[in-house]
Amino acid sequence: MKKFSCETHIDHALDMFVAETEEFPIMDKLTEEEKLSTKCSYCEEQATYIVSSK
Repeated sequence: MKKFSCETHIDHALDMFVAETEEFPIMDKLTEEEKLSTKCSYCEEQATYIVSSK
């Protein structure tokens, strides 16, 4: 499972990931190239982070 998040929604993305998977999430910053084509999973802003498992 992967969640993409902007700066505003990162706390919500981490909480939702744990609630849905019951696993410890890994949070990484997206590269500048990845940011261009990736939207936040919770709004229309450009994503800054990806939250995923191993």
